[in-house]
Amino acid sequence: MARTLPLKLALVLVAALLAAPLYAQSTLARIKKDGFSRVGFPNQVPYAYADEKGVLTGADAVIARMVIQRMGVKDMDGVLTEFASLIPGLKAGRFDIVLAMFVNPQRCAQVAFSEPIYRVGQGIVVRTGNPLKIVNYDDLVKRDEIRIAVMAGAVQMSNLKKLGVPDSRIASFPDGPSAVAAVSSGRADAFTISDLPARRLLAASGPSAGLQMVPAFAPPIIDGRPAQGHSAFAFRPEDADLQREFNKALAELMATPAFLEAMAPFGLTRENLPDSKTADLCR
Repeated sequence: MARTLPLKLALVLVAALLAAPLYAQSTLARIKKDGFSRVGFPNQVPYAYADEKGVLTGADAVIARMVIQRMGVKDMDGVLTEFASLIPGLKAGRFDIVLAMFVNPQRCAQVAFSEPIYRVGQGIVVRTGNPLKIVNYDDLVKRDEIRIAVMAGAVQMSNLKKLGVPDSRIASFPDGPSAVAAVSSGRADAFTISDLPARRLLAASGPSAGLQMVPAFAPPIIDGRPAQGHSAFAFRPEDADLQREFNKALAELMATPAFLEAMAPFGLTRENLPDSKTADLCR
């Protein structure tokens, strides 16, 4: 017994030493060591998308790159992902951070968000001439003949359901271009998305698509507040140290002129600055 005890202790110590690296290296430590972070993005103009050269750009992507560089991480690799698969992909470890995602309580139950970087209103895309005379969300909710396109996993889906629109009138599409194409071809009567990407999608589609935006309208009231999207970066809840350091670097960046200068090419201005904190948006 006396002889075996030191051997057992030695084996325990060796096992602990071998296991230590598995537990010591957090996501934050890994990306600093590797010099890059993997980010999931949904190819959504103007937030996060690949340009004609295949380079990841957009308001969220540019800001994320500036923030991680402040953290001492040189670069980031983009992982193109359908919008509905962003949170599952994050949780599965396919990437470290999600770009271009609005904060809401349902998502807060699954991921941890940074503080918001901007806010945008709602938009509705219809065919040229607006043949069904759609003027706001009330029409989408109350008129049973209107077929509505949304991006799978987008907040507009949950908004419509909360307003009482039946599933039979809502069609999900994997991304903005396919939803726009559905309206253009007559497979849907309206596509609802935040107004900024709606305008960019129309510009990319060109006049031949035969589409237009519904003129400005009051946002629908969802859960007692106007439905404005506040965009933030998403993290796995267990990556609290990464979220904290990212938030610190983000706050430093947002306090400089470089923040708005970086977002200006994508149509975001001082008027789009957030007016809510993540903790309030998650409630």
